[in-house]
Amino acid sequence: MGTILHGAHVTLRPAAAGDIRALVAIRRTPEVYARWRGGDDLTDAVTTDLAEPDTESFVIEAEGRVVGAVQWYANDDDEYRHAGMDLYLDPAVHGRGLGTDTVRTLARHLVGHHRHHRLIIDPAVDNAAAIRCYEKVGFRPVGVMRQYERGPDGTWHDNLLMDLLATELR
Repeated sequence: MGTILHGAHVTLRPAAAGDIRALVAIRRTPEVYARWRGGDDLTDAVTTDLAEPDTESFVIEAEGRVVGAVQWYANDDDEYRHAGMDLYLDPAVHGRGLGTDTVRTLARHLVGHHRHHRLIIDPAVDNAAAIRCYEKVGFRPVGVMRQYERGPDGTWHDNLLMDLLATELR
């Protein structure tokens, strides 16, 4: 089945085809869709995300149900070795600390098991809730990536590059 990670309030388990319906419902919420998008066919978008060959995806479970997804990737070049992550949560569970628990749980796994010394994440500069979540785990802003991604309105938006060194993990 793959690696299952346990946080204080969440369980992260490998995403499977049976999770697609729940993940599509979460991605369809306006708050998540605005950040993750996915076009008209969210089932295809989620299926494609889960099948990315260089990305490992976990379903986030809390309170006995799927409440989101988190994915990570690695740059294993010895000169630049690090891992990055990204996640989304059902807005119905926002404000309960599940995002922080998810990020901390995955960060501990990436540092402890995979021996990454540095982790990165890149939220939109206007995503204050996500930025606060990442800061609670120890991520720090290190720069703004100007016009980094195209928004749903077709214009380019800035993202905040944040990193976390293994020694700074809280």
